Amino acid sequence: MSSNDSIQKTLIVAFSLCIVCSVIVSTAAVLLKPTQEINKTLDRKRNILAAAGMLQEGVGVEEQFAQVSTRVVDLRTGTFSDAVDPEEFDQRKAAKDPAESMALSAAQDQAKISRRENYALVYLVEDGQGDIDKIILPIHGYGLWSTLYGFIALESDGNTVAGLGFYEHGETPGLGGEVDNPRWKAVWPGKEVYRDDEVAIGLIKGAVDPSNASAAWQIDGLAGATLTARGVTNLVQFWLGENGFEPFLNNLKSGEV
Repeated sequence: MSSNDSIQKTLIVAFSLCIVCSVIVSTAAVLLKPTQEINKTLDRKRNILAAAGMLQEGVGVEEQFAQVSTRVVDLRTGTFSDAVDPEEFDQRKAAKDPAESMALSAAQDQAKISRRENYALVYLVEDGQGDIDKIILPIHGYGLWSTLYGFIALESDGNTVAGLGFYEHGETPGLGGEVDNPRWKAVWPGKEVYRDDEVAIGLIKGAVDPSNASAAWQIDGLAGATLTARGVTNLVQFWLGENGFEPFLNNLKSGEV
């Protein structure tokens, strides 16, 4: 065996290669992080606009988002808050921190999320007169295989749905993954959330019969995806209910935020 083929030299070469690769990967991660954060922010804004039916192709996302104001809501009181910076606030991280969230009882935890953050970001769209035109709310909850994250947009009455969209989930393509189908998302606008002061909106099995007295609160089901459909109903009802944004929406309508 030549000296160049010794085990010692082989290990040195392998170790040196690992060090070099680690430095390259670490450097790339550090250099690319600002770009990744910018893209992440743009993607969030794009999804917010899309959920409200406001996304226009060919127009810059930042330009379109200029009409949206981001506010912090204290979910415990249903009022606006300055306790956290909306630009820095990480809602997902807060939901996992006992100091920044509340544990949900089995009866409360309709969305299967275990904990609910104390503060949430909401997105308000104003018309030309300074009045609220749309209210866009973050929502999340468990489906069949994953936690679905998305936004639901309401009209200024806080009751009529303007749109809905999920930007992250791991549901089965072709089944629960149909939550991404534009045709299914198109049935949400115009539906109503509350009936006799209770959250009534939800998915049913099959297609909605327009002549049904409850059609205004019903959403077409997801064929072959009963558990995902149930999860979507549960998460929407939770976030628009008393432990979610309902107190805020009531305060907003009465001008007490």
